[in-house]
Amino acid sequence: MSDVLTKTLSVEPAEPDREIVPRIGRSMARMRLMTGRRLIGRLAIQSAAPGLELSHLDVLDAVRRAQPAGEVTVGMIAEMLRIDPSRASRVVADMVGRNVLRREASQADARRIVVVMTEVGQDLLAEIVAQKLAIISGIVSDWPQEDVERFAALFERFIGGYEAVFLSRDKDTPG
Repeated sequence: MSDVLTKTLSVEPAEPDREIVPRIGRSMARMRLMTGRRLIGRLAIQSAAPGLELSHLDVLDAVRRAQPAGEVTVGMIAEMLRIDPSRASRVVADMVGRNVLRREASQADARRIVVVMTEVGQDLLAEIVAQKLAIISGIVSDWPQEDVERFAALFERFIGGYEAVFLSRDKDTPG
């Protein structure tokens, strides 16, 4: 029994079939086009926040991602989104006016202003996540459970490898 286990564990991964890797590449291109259309963000805006723009959702997501590391500034948002600080400031000001974000004095340095998500912003973010999960659930709803579990594990592994390659080549990319 241990001989079989040892042989199974020591088998080198096979080189992918020459037809399979291009299929993955074509699927990635199709997914990129659909993602580029920002379907989930558009649905969330339509159902939860008519009048907002996709740039508002980008800023909201940047605030969400940056908050665990500490206080969030407009400059940090601009850097994360790779946009001009004046553009980031205008979008933040609009979101403050809509009660999605608020500005407040930094706890570390009262001379500095930080951006904080309001309850309205948190609700909007929750709606975006709900829309995303509803779309994914709909796509896999007729799949056998084991296929869903296997796909989740393989997709996480693929994206982890993709990120590792990208990050190793682009050291200047912010999170």
